Amino acid sequence: MKRLDHYWYSQNPVAWTLLPLSWLFCAVSMLRRFIYRNGLAASYALPVPLIIIGNISVGGTGKTPLLIGLCEYLARHGLKPGVISRGYGATVNGEHTVAENDNAQTCGDEPLLIKQRTACPVVIGKDRVAAARKLLAEFDCDVILSDDGMQHYRLQRDVEIAVVDSGRKFGNGFCLPAGPLREPRSRLRKVDMVVQHGGSDDNYHFTLRFEPAVNLLTGEKRKLESFESTRVHAVAGIGHPARFFNQLRCQGLDVHEHPYPDHHQYSSGDIDFADDLPILMTEKDAVKCKHLIAAVVPDNSRANVWSVPVSADIADQVRIDLIKLIKQRR
Repeated sequence: MKRLDHYWYSQNPVAWTLLPLSWLFCAVSMLRRFIYRNGLAASYALPVPLIIIGNISVGGTGKTPLLIGLCEYLARHGLKPGVISRGYGATVNGEHTVAENDNAQTCGDEPLLIKQRTACPVVIGKDRVAAARKLLAEFDCDVILSDDGMQHYRLQRDVEIAVVDSGRKFGNGFCLPAGPLREPRSRLRKVDMVVQHGGSDDNYHFTLRFEPAVNLLTGEKRKLESFESTRVHAVAGIGHPARFFNQLRCQGLDVHEHPYPDHHQYSSGDIDFADDLPILMTEKDAVKCKHLIAAVVPDNSRANVWSVPVSADIADQVRIDLIKLIKQRR
């Protein structure tokens, strides 16, 4: 991923060489959208509002923490949200209702994290239409949030929220494979909100705030400040691991980086560092690693492996306008 970042987030000969393929990719993606929007291929509407939370770029933009924050907000506002997700990396076939005690290998890391954080019903499936129908058949939801799926045009949507990383933006601006974009930047003119992860120059933005670290075996909680000036192993298998490492450094930690690809399937060797230093990992990685800890640290009292949850601090305007859009389209 580091090598791809070099090509995708800079102007370089490799990217320029791949440009003809990028133009073809863009043309195909635009044609698909045209076909579905003009009724040339069947698309399906749901009886409740569907909110797409996605992006036009590959890699981590922070959409999952934003979705979790919006689920919690909508529930506090009296709505009954449910979530659908593709379930990237899931081994289960067809559509599956996620349970809090599921294995991440079964349902995927992000759907399991969403379920555990929000307690909202979550259904996964490559066929998002079928996943949404299963969700509505099993649960009394009056609004559905889709984790990603902006390019899944077979499912009609009522609200589209595109998440953009305010630091990395759109890389070199090219579509795949020369750059990180799934669709051209012009696609953002068609969405309801472009929400920036990071900067606060726009009304539509959010930032991520660290919660106290949670010991994976004992459940003990510690403020990150208690690790200040401590040498730690930092583990991240997310779309943009450097963000996690830099945020830990901003908290005063001495970070030894262990980046892995997004949705990495861990083995015990990945987190066995043969020393007693604390191991801190993202919450998304923790849902996959918890069952490995006993093999690495058989004595629970010596466990020093911690999950670092984050919460999204969402700008008021995002939440206010989302409620307005839902009311308009119910």
